[in-house]
Amino acid sequence: MKHTDSGPTSADVARHPIAVVAERSGLSPDVLRVWERRYAAVDPARTPGGQRLYSDRDIDRFRLLAAATRRGRNISLVAKLSSEELARLVAEDDVARKVDEPRAVADTHARSIESAMAHTHELDGSNLERVLRLAIARHGLSDFVDHVVPPLMRRIGNEWREGRLSVAHEHLATAVVLAIIFESMRVVPEQATAPRMLVATPSGERHAIGAALAALSASLDGWKVIYLGVDVPARDIVTAAVSSGAQVVALSVVQSENLGPVFAELRAIRDSLAANIPLVVGGAGAIAISAELKAAGLVVCESLAEMRAVFARDASVTGISTL
Repeated sequence: MKHTDSGPTSADVARHPIAVVAERSGLSPDVLRVWERRYAAVDPARTPGGQRLYSDRDIDRFRLLAAATRRGRNISLVAKLSSEELARLVAEDDVARKVDEPRAVADTHARSIESAMAHTHELDGSNLERVLRLAIARHGLSDFVDHVVPPLMRRIGNEWREGRLSVAHEHLATAVVLAIIFESMRVVPEQATAPRMLVATPSGERHAIGAALAALSASLDGWKVIYLGVDVPARDIVTAAVSSGAQVVALSVVQSENLGPVFAELRAIRDSLAANIPLVVGGAGAIAISAELKAAGLVVCESLAEMRAVFARDASVTGISTL
């Protein structure tokens, strides 16, 4: 039986051999024959010599059937539907998948973080690294930067403050995460004409993860990153920015105690940099004094996503294209 829902058109002209249908539908010739014979999925025409010939409409129907079965539908049931009904069913499944996929990804993140925490408690660096690399393999580096490392390090910091983890645990986890970040930065392709960004933490700030995440995130967005590390004096940051030709300076301030000296360092950097070089600051400490920093001319970002938006804007303003 033909599964068409309107009068004959050029799309109904049988002119494609089974090899063409297999190429265009992604289904093997064997599957096509079984679906025809067993489920009457389509009713192809035949040449005088008995060769199957299919229309454009037949190919579209096979594509819909393939899509429906990939989404978990049983071929014996969906083959009975008209092409219009199939199209509606596939569209409904796509909408449901778009709702369900973020939830499934979030569940995967949660499991990765729980496993990473267990290995951190056991001081098991090799298995901690294995879990984190598996998270990258599943969802990519950008996802790792945004949704795995920040909540993991917050959990570790909270448990350290509550006395459930020691400095040794925190240092082990930091070392594993930083090793993965720096290795990842080394393999990100770099263009000779890429815009330049200097990344560091100011004098007095020794937490490295925030700056390292910002550096990797910028690298993934096409920036050439000059990473100076932690606890860098204001004059050295300014000198490095000028000598490297950095278009943006990005700093991380995580500590939230005794921020007076850190603020003085940040203001000194802002005052010494050229006015057209944005000074972008992120981290819990920076957010705690965001009003003062903004009044001093700094750009304060509350997340890596917000920082990426600033990076993209400033690359656009300077007329430089990122990857």
